[in-house]
Amino acid sequence: MSTASAPTASAVSPQLSLLVVDDDADICEYLSDLLTQAGHRVRTLTKPEGVIEALKDDNFHVCILDLMMPNVSGLDLLEQIRKVDDDMAVIILTGNPSMESMKRAIHHEVSAYIGKPFTLEEFRAEIERIAKKKGLVLRREDELYQTIGRTIRDLRQASGLTLKQMARRTDLSVSLLSQIERSESQPSLSSLLRVANALDVRVTELFGAF
Repeated sequence: MSTASAPTASAVSPQLSLLVVDDDADICEYLSDLLTQAGHRVRTLTKPEGVIEALKDDNFHVCILDLMMPNVSGLDLLEQIRKVDDDMAVIILTGNPSMESMKRAIHHEVSAYIGKPFTLEEFRAEIERIAKKKGLVLRREDELYQTIGRTIRDLRQASGLTLKQMARRTDLSVSLLSQIERSESQPSLSSLLRVANALDVRVTELFGAF
């Protein structure tokens, strides 16, 4: 883990109450230290079985939830969380980001979807954004497709490829590729796989910094 210094309490306001749920005790400790030093109140759980009870006992502004945990899927737990609290901001942490898990997370109105390993700056920015908006502004599906479209365009141009050349490599129409890049069309997973292969990148790289 990075040893970079955490922000001071004055860097993020107002104070938030956060619940960190991750079966990795080191991650829990790291985030607890980071967030506590930033002036927030933090509770950590390494066993997902205690989450619902914790939510009923306390009022949290943000839940930081690991996607892959023993015995229960983070997405299934997220669904249970939303039955108890449909307003709390949720940040998903995952070492294996996928289009399907991102879509399910967005369906349950997550505030952020962060891949592991994450940078201190990336995580800090998300907490600051949520703090400023008091957890009320959520990242929606249209923002995901804007990120994908922008990333595909940037990678294509960096590779020196035209839309026509991309169409030949992917067997997708120029019109569809143009619509994807302009976020006017929602790409299927099959289309994203073809685009990723054409650009010689992993599909997850098309998600950019979302």
